[in-house]
Amino acid sequence: MAIHYHCRHCGTQIGSIEQSYIQSETLGLHKLTNEERQEMVAYDESGNILISAICEDCQEALERNPDFHQYDFLIH
Repeated sequence: MAIHYHCRHCGTQIGSIEQSYIQSETLGLHKLTNEERQEMVAYDESGNILISAICEDCQEALERNPDFHQYDFLIH
């Protein structure tokens, strides 16, 4: 099992953790509400965890251009 982080705005792979066992507290997932968890955490057919986050480039673009928050996908 692996945990894969990708940017929810541009789709860029942010990083991965290759570990057979890890607690949700270690990842901080226990701090998410049920709604946030449904929006940000998914599982693939292999049992890997897919986490939607935001990459540094998209974060900077959103900070410089607050009107970008209305878009689901950013191209940079």
